[in-house]
Amino acid sequence: MDLFDSMRVYVLVVEKGSLSAAATACNISATMAGKHLRTLEKRLGMRLLNRTTRRQHLTTFGEDYYVRCKEILKMVAETDAQAQNLQLAPAGKLRITAPITFGTEALIPALSEYLERYPDVSVDVALCDRVVDLVEEGFEAAIRIGQLPDSALIAQSLAPYRLMICASPQYLARRGTPGKPEDLSQHECLSFSPAAVAHWRLADQDGVCRVPVSGRLQVNHGQALRVAALHGLGIVLQPAILLEADVRAGHLVQLFPTHELPSRTMSVVYLPDRYRSPKLRSFVDFLVERFN
Repeated sequence: MDLFDSMRVYVLVVEKGSLSAAATACNISATMAGKHLRTLEKRLGMRLLNRTTRRQHLTTFGEDYYVRCKEILKMVAETDAQAQNLQLAPAGKLRITAPITFGTEALIPALSEYLERYPDVSVDVALCDRVVDLVEEGFEAAIRIGQLPDSALIAQSLAPYRLMICASPQYLARRGTPGKPEDLSQHECLSFSPAAVAHWRLADQDGVCRVPVSGRLQVNHGQALRVAALHGLGIVLQPAILLEADVRAGHLVQLFPTHELPSRTMSVVYLPDRYRSPKLRSFVDFLVERFN
């Protein structure tokens, strides 16, 4: 028999004054109430009640056990209530990881709204461009860019990761504005690639153009490439989230705005069993809402 059920019956026997009254309160038979009581006494090896046909009296141990049962059942009820509240309201620390550029330029600004919406949640963000093992490193979710390998993780699609080609007004004034994609081959192009020549792919209604580009400066960090473009060191191909504000402010000029540039899929991934957590559900739902 369930120990907590037996404790509840015993408490009601004491408070109601009889087995039959306790049985009625528990919606069980008097025989079952008596069985709960005998099970407790057998488990404890101590008598809890001295019973006659007319009256019952608590033993000394029974009095102490009644008080302890009340305390234990109260703690159980409070714990159950706390668990139910956690199921309803997101709370606790959420550990997530995201690529550096997306995390810095898009995720961190968006978190101000998320944290305001869910005041009982705290977020621990790790920004890095490597693929993180969620289990080994203790993360609940990761934002990933590009095609996902087959895995046991659940993936929720977000908006594609768009790219832009930009240059500073100073650079264009000095070197001229390329009129067609092929002209990029004659310009200083900034890139990640360690090779002497990289290729940028542009498409319009006339088809796809794969242009070989090169430049004297190569940097392995998107923000550094943006700064290089701002200082007139060349033309840059980087995520739109990194360059859009500079274009709006007039610090950079977008090139070939009518052409389609490669985009990369973006997803939030998490372990299947973690999605029951209200804080993780709230975060995934927020990402889909914000970056749909």
